[in-house]
Amino acid sequence: MDDKFMKSGFVTLIGRPNVGKSTLMNRLIGQKIAITSSKPQTTRNRIRTVLTTEEGQIVFVDTPGIHKSKNKLGDYMVHVAEHTLEEVDVILWLVEPTNFIGAGERHIIEELKKVKIPVILVINKTDTVKKEAVYSFIDTYRQELEFAEIVPVSALKGDNTDELVRCIFQYLPRGHAFFDEDTVTDQPMRQIVAELIREKALRLLEEEVPHGVAVSIESMKETGKICHINAAIVCERDSHKGIIIGKGGQMLKKIGMAARREIEEMLEMQVNLKLFVKVKKDWRDNEYLLKNFGYHPKDISGS
Repeated sequence: MDDKFMKSGFVTLIGRPNVGKSTLMNRLIGQKIAITSSKPQTTRNRIRTVLTTEEGQIVFVDTPGIHKSKNKLGDYMVHVAEHTLEEVDVILWLVEPTNFIGAGERHIIEELKKVKIPVILVINKTDTVKKEAVYSFIDTYRQELEFAEIVPVSALKGDNTDELVRCIFQYLPRGHAFFDEDTVTDQPMRQIVAELIREKALRLLEEEVPHGVAVSIESMKETGKICHINAAIVCERDSHKGIIIGKGGQMLKKIGMAARREIEEMLEMQVNLKLFVKVKKDWRDNEYLLKNFGYHPKDISGS
């Protein structure tokens, strides 16, 4: 790959919560970095991942969904998402396959009207609708904003994602790579491990515990061929703690087993994972605790 002829740049994925941004990013880079869940607002931090091909390098910036915030964590998430629009070369806006444009999408349209960066509209989840219906969705959105491209995809099935990558490269500047070609993410390993544990908790707990769950890695060290990890699942109420632990500790054991399997695959080594549960009342409105769990405005600067 000759640096003189390659293209490289930053691409952000924006959209309403739960529209499939993390699933799409994981699909494009070919492995799992961002967690996915049926619960909205799963992604809390800005996650950068890297796709390097013969044509060049795309640095994807996955942001929290743009939504109406209800607490300081929500304020942080919206601020990260909207701030990112000012720093990238291309914006991917993911939407559901529908003709209905709700208040959330209207808000995003107003934000996008302020930027001069190419916007590619990505109509996701096309596997859930009839093919001919997609044309009407394209027409609906085309009337709202002038898009550089409109690309229908299924992030889940991988349909048309190669075409999306081709479109992205069309709008990137020529320049040097930002990362080595074997780099996949700039996230610290501890943070990725914490997010994997949080994903398993969200999936297994389903609707039993509200969204106020964080994971703190207390220690992570390798001895020989084993990685020893102690992690705390942090919730907001004593009643939630009981649910997370489960009868006879069964739920916590399930979360640990599911997380350990994926962490071992990622680290390519045996993992000894010990989980425990802490209660931190109303942590999502506590600035000190938010910083402690890695949600801090300093991360927005991209430095």
